[in-house]
Amino acid sequence: MTGLTWAELVRTTAAGLIGGGGVQVEVEARWLVERASGLDAAEVAGVADQPPTRRAVAEVAAMVQRRVAGEPLQYVLGVWAFRELDLLVDRRVLIPRPETEVVAEIAIETAVRLGARRAHPDPWAGGATRYAVADLGTGSGALALALAGELADAEVWATDASDGALAVARANFAGAGLPATRIRVASGSWFEALPEALRGALRLIVTNPPYVSEAEYAELPDVVAGWEPRRALVSGPTGREAIDHIVSHAPEWLEPGGALVCEMAPHQIEASTELAERSGFIDIETMRDLAGRERVIVARWTG
Repeated sequence: MTGLTWAELVRTTAAGLIGGGGVQVEVEARWLVERASGLDAAEVAGVADQPPTRRAVAEVAAMVQRRVAGEPLQYVLGVWAFRELDLLVDRRVLIPRPETEVVAEIAIETAVRLGARRAHPDPWAGGATRYAVADLGTGSGALALALAGELADAEVWATDASDGALAVARANFAGAGLPATRIRVASGSWFEALPEALRGALRLIVTNPPYVSEAEYAELPDVVAGWEPRRALVSGPTGREAIDHIVSHAPEWLEPGGALVCEMAPHQIEASTELAERSGFIDIETMRDLAGRERVIVARWTG
């Protein structure tokens, strides 16, 4: 390592990543070096001809070893971007995906249509709230934080049945500043986690539940099935168990005029829409993801 520079560390890291499953080894190499050094891209470029610290070199080597072994880049880095947020992620939670960023935007826009004010939190308002929303199965806390960050008057309930996932979510909430003061964390399966006082009082329910069937799980690539938490992926034999439970019970928890926003697989949209209609929802819309696939239903409850 004598004479090694930061620029050379990036190059040797990229070379070491070849064959590790990544398709953009140069990009991944820069991210790993930035993560190990604590520097951003501009700062690394600014010291390109200087020698890296021994600690950074050792940390990069350890991360390369994990990546080459097949571990997803997001877990190796330990952080991943979701909208404007940088979230802590590890094997206790699903990796935040672009599809769920779409869900967040749909949920916020739905709340605004229902009369919510879209604005960043007012530091002078403290933890004051005017209505409640719930993120069921919060995982890393991505959706809950997105809601709290842009719905300035919302009390946001973040629930999960996994203690490990809630530990990750709490860590993300702790680093989120003012918006997180309006987030309440509750442990339990779906609506069982919520206090009885919220029954019939939620303006919005948002969820990205598990929706993979057991048969589909067997066909998932190892980078997903081998690393991400099974219980956050697999709903049961059909893949619709969690969706059906949420859709059928949501009317009990929504206020009159409230809405459900639920992510699912494209092939589940038709059956879920029919169930929502049978459950008494009106104004049921299907929304598309970034690839143009039907991915989300938005259903309003009249009460």
